[in-house]
Amino acid sequence: MALNVTPPRRRPSRGRRAAAALLLASAGSFGLLLAAPGPAAAGSNLVVNPGFESVGSDGMPTCWEKSGWGNNDSTVTTTDASEAHSGGRALSVTVTRRVDGDRKAMMAEDTSCAPDVAPSHQYDLSLWYKSTTPDASVTVFRHDVKAGWQYWTDLKSLPVSAGYTQATVRTPVVPPGTDQITWGVSVYGTGTVTTDDYDMEDATLPAAGSLCTAGDACTKGRWEVMPFRNPVRSMHSVVLHNGKVLLVAGSGNDPSMFKAGTFTSAVYDPKTGAMKTIPTPVDMFCGGHVQLSDGRVLIMSGNKSYPAADGSHGYEGLKDSYLFDPATESYQKVNDLNEGHWYPSATELGNGDVITFGGLKEDSTGSVTAEKFSQAQQKWLPRTEVNQTWSYWGLYPSMILMQDGRLFYSGSHVFGNGTPGGGAAVYDYGANRITDVPGLQDKDHRDQSMSVLLPPAQDQRVLTMGGGNVNSNPEASRLTDLIDLKQPNPLYVPGPLLPQGTVDQGQGPKPETGAQGKMYVSAVLMPDGKVLETGGGLHDRADPVYEASFYDPAGNAFQPGLATDPIPRTYHSSAFLLPDGRVMAVGDNPGNGTFDDHVSVYTPPYLFKGARPQITSVANADKWQYASTQRVTVDRPVVKAELIRPAAVTHSSDPNQRFVDLPMTVGADGTTLDLNVTSNPNLAPPGWYMLFAVDAAGIPSVASWVHLGGPDAMAAPMVHGFAGHMSAKPTGPERPHAAHPVSPEIAGCDRHYGSADVCVPTVFPSEVARTTAARCGWLRAHGYGSLRLNGRDDPLRLDPRGTGRACGR
Repeated sequence: MALNVTPPRRRPSRGRRAAAALLLASAGSFGLLLAAPGPAAAGSNLVVNPGFESVGSDGMPTCWEKSGWGNNDSTVTTTDASEAHSGGRALSVTVTRRVDGDRKAMMAEDTSCAPDVAPSHQYDLSLWYKSTTPDASVTVFRHDVKAGWQYWTDLKSLPVSAGYTQATVRTPVVPPGTDQITWGVSVYGTGTVTTDDYDMEDATLPAAGSLCTAGDACTKGRWEVMPFRNPVRSMHSVVLHNGKVLLVAGSGNDPSMFKAGTFTSAVYDPKTGAMKTIPTPVDMFCGGHVQLSDGRVLIMSGNKSYPAADGSHGYEGLKDSYLFDPATESYQKVNDLNEGHWYPSATELGNGDVITFGGLKEDSTGSVTAEKFSQAQQKWLPRTEVNQTWSYWGLYPSMILMQDGRLFYSGSHVFGNGTPGGGAAVYDYGANRITDVPGLQDKDHRDQSMSVLLPPAQDQRVLTMGGGNVNSNPEASRLTDLIDLKQPNPLYVPGPLLPQGTVDQGQGPKPETGAQGKMYVSAVLMPDGKVLETGGGLHDRADPVYEASFYDPAGNAFQPGLATDPIPRTYHSSAFLLPDGRVMAVGDNPGNGTFDDHVSVYTPPYLFKGARPQITSVANADKWQYASTQRVTVDRPVVKAELIRPAAVTHSSDPNQRFVDLPMTVGADGTTLDLNVTSNPNLAPPGWYMLFAVDAAGIPSVASWVHLGGPDAMAAPMVHGFAGHMSAKPTGPERPHAAHPVSPEIAGCDRHYGSADVCVPTVFPSEVARTTAARCGWLRAHGYGSLRLNGRDDPLRLDPRGTGRACGR
């Protein structure tokens, strides 16, 4: 086994015992009692000693071993014929006391015992079992040829069964570099699970031949600029569970609209192309937003005031909070936050609560108050009922929910430097402790980078891409960083460099060179399991970069050279997945105060490959339950299905974006699928999701909408103890204090020139000489019009003759 890799059999998998084992009959309405269809494949069984008939000197069946971790009491025994499904023996795991951890009976990690597998293949696994506990799961480990044995995934929860029942499930596609797997049953609650007659067969479906006749679009995809315009200056984009898109502008970074009290939103219907303007009660410009479990959109804070020309204050945050209801397409007031939070984070937790950090208060200082919205009470809680670290996390800090309920701050944020220390951290809300995470490259140049929880969420890997710094205004970064939160002591490691495109610095597009990358990155999780990264700029609110690529999590590589959005997409732009599998992009708000209202839509290469699979029926679409099995039908065989959480994105930030794998049990007809839903709400917080089915050629269906959550799950959550041995020392709360000091120029804009929506950079790009002529030439090249001088000070020497106008205009 490789050094620095925790032995996989003792890799933690924590879970809470259900309050009581529910009767099997109670699960009928949630799909748990669906008759298990037989596996679609029919081949040789790859399991060694599948019925435990051969037993070693230690009493354990040959090629099988005991394993597990945590504080619990257990026994693993080989039974006699009276307990067997067939033959003379079965294998029984009993847990009599449990505080945490699990116990397993697994195939041995031995080259002669573990089944051989081929990358890109899938395998049907089946076993016969009986169980007295709902807290059991089929768990798979894989052997990586470089990293050794490691946890792979949990495939299926096993309901209580008094008599033998067959459980079948298909693995995901085997990742590159994997040559063997082992699997078995994890028991993480008190009770007994007895198993027998294991089977594993190759179920790989060959990809269909290429049917694409669309030229370059077959490999690059195609962007189309829509014939209609965005009616609002939207900075916020939310895909609603009815398939429409909410575009929120507020004042749209336009002080004249703010002064007039004109605040706007729009709802776009991709099916009809219609745009409907929505009355908007307050200036939601640069607030936070997240979708609640019922599909309504919670919007927190916004803009109380633009910066003062004399520098006496910067942006000021609102305390207001609203709910947007997709059914009525209207806003409803909820109680106020404890204080303002202009540019707040917003993360839904596994119980449906929402937690938010950071942003600017009503007086332009930095907020050190954590806020929590209670799903049960439908209100923001008083500050005294929320754990407080009194930490300043910055603006739009990317806080990603981990599988054990902790939060991973990825280091992606907006404006200025990163947080002290390593620039990334794990926050344990329950213990109220922060643990620094090392390894993030160039942490003070990750302003308006983007972080994504990579597909599938079960893998617990996060990729952080690009970034810059509006205050020092260097060329944006090509760096990417990858972290595996399954490791005992996770740390960032360098990822592949962002591909380079062309950059327009005011003299037309030219190829990027050297270390030039981009900030304002948009990253979108795609139904085929890749990540589309698109848009961006080289400098603060300037110099758009035209480039797009796919990142492949399995191969840890970018596929460069995709078609590029012809519209610049820098500051205040968004890109997001539509239910039909296309990607929509809106917005661009450069420093000269203009806003691009063109709408672009990207059709990925997979939609040029031929006919799409169709989801023809979905059982219980509005009440999917954790740890359940849900039946769907498709019109032809597919290789995977997943849930993708709809976007709620702004400022290169959507920490709730996630792709959740649904391991399949495939019927003999190849088109009846029983989809196994995770037992862990932290992997898939409650709410509406897009359900996609994807065929062997990587072509996705149009999404069906399903709602996850509702009644208590039949099983306790299967929670692992990953990141349990971090090297940094956890720190407790800081001394309580009211706020963190923040400069009025935190946004990188010198307010001595022009109106509040114009951003003359406090620091010009390094290639611009520190002379009036060079700076004025840069402003002219970037479309800045006549700018008045606010007051007498002229720190950038743009009005040396004292005319009251910058650059003599």
